[in-house]
Amino acid sequence: MANYIDGFVLPIPRDRVNDYRRVAESVAEIWKEHGALDYSEFVGDDMNLEGTRSFNDLAAATEDEVVVFGWVVFESREARDLANKKVAADQRMAELVEPLTDPSSPIFDAGRMAYGGFQSLV
Repeated sequence: MANYIDGFVLPIPRDRVNDYRRVAESVAEIWKEHGALDYSEFVGDDMNLEGTRSFNDLAAATEDEVVVFGWVVFESREARDLANKKVAADQRMAELVEPLTDPSSPIFDAGRMAYGGFQSLV
């Protein structure tokens, strides 16, 4: 069976990329401990191609935000579902995510994140 991925796109403040990176590096390790084969996140750099809609538009990113595009690879959807349960129950995740979503200085707004699970096509 082909791999299964969870993909996501989200805007973060441009001046908080390093803060976000530190958390994402820890999150990646936790996902891998719980069954992810790979965890990758990338920051938008070349975001415009004439005739297409940009990720900046899709994420409603402002001038002082950048778009993060990432994915988590799993052996199967079943492995993904199991990993999601384990990650949700892992106290380290709550401790890592809390500063990202702190209302006084948020880095990450889950309401502006696009997410989905994807089956292999090609």
